[in-house]
Amino acid sequence: MLEFLFEYGLFLAKTVTFVIAVMIIVAVIVSAAMKQKAKKGHLEIIDLSEQFKETEQDISHSLLSKEQLKKKEKLDKKQAKAQAKLDKNAEPAEQPKLFVVDFKGSIDAKEVSALREEISAILMIAKPTDEVFVRLESGGGMVHGYGLAASQLDRLRQHQIPLTIAVDKVAASGGYMMACVADKIISAPFAIVGSIGVIAQIPNFNKVLKNHDVEFEQLTAGEYKRTLTMFGENTDKGREKFVAELEEIHQLFKNYVVERRTGLEINQVATGEHWFGTKAKALGLVDEIQTSDDYLYSAAKNHKVIQLKFEQRKGLAEKLSKAASLTVDNVIGKLWQHNRIFPS
Repeated sequence: MLEFLFEYGLFLAKTVTFVIAVMIIVAVIVSAAMKQKAKKGHLEIIDLSEQFKETEQDISHSLLSKEQLKKKEKLDKKQAKAQAKLDKNAEPAEQPKLFVVDFKGSIDAKEVSALREEISAILMIAKPTDEVFVRLESGGGMVHGYGLAASQLDRLRQHQIPLTIAVDKVAASGGYMMACVADKIISAPFAIVGSIGVIAQIPNFNKVLKNHDVEFEQLTAGEYKRTLTMFGENTDKGREKFVAELEEIHQLFKNYVVERRTGLEINQVATGEHWFGTKAKALGLVDEIQTSDDYLYSAAKNHKVIQLKFEQRKGLAEKLSKAASLTVDNVIGKLWQHNRIFPS
């Protein structure tokens, strides 16, 4: 009997310990989730000017001999003292800032939430003497998503903050909708630019369903509540309406570009085609052939270069979802690039 009670007590102790451990883990997870909800993310600020200087110093130190290094250090100290005297006697001039933002867009342009935070932060402190530099990479995507992304960049234009956009790889369709907002667009020679057009694709399984004696019913209120469907039988009238809607979006797209790129022969470039950087420059889609790296290194000579990056806090489920989404985006992106098709 005593042995039974002992074993029962031991079992009970283990059970209670396990339950308490589970409760603690749950409490920690709930607490972490609450904190994540309270803090949606944080703004990371990187001093690129300082990074450029450190890189230059590291390279110089590795290339110079000990004697040359001593001479350089003495000369640097002498120049620093002379500059300090000048700064003491004269009013210090505020160095203009170049704010750097990266936008690598997916099909649904979900990155616009981070872009909104970055633009809002810049507008709090930027002056018309400063500049914003966006490294843009996107093959386009959903109209409403990229329309909002372009509107975020338009906020800079409305506050008279100069905006330069660099296209190192691709700014097509919705990506170009964003790029055309800039005061100046630079492009790498072989970057893909343009694709001012609209595309919509939808599979139809109606014949498959009919062959398997499956009926599909769709009830709507409003003549054009649904023009095309995946499972019902599409009509010529529905197709005509859908095409009319695409044409309307295309016209809005063209008007948006023309308002921001005055002098552009829109009918020549709004055919849905894309061009490489050098041809895009000849057509007026971009202003200069230059990489983002060259632009930044040159600007760093007379600007304080600061990169802003809004990091969103993500839970485990969101991280797994993002990984899956990136995989799908990459697969679809490769298919589109292979077929030279970019969505709007």
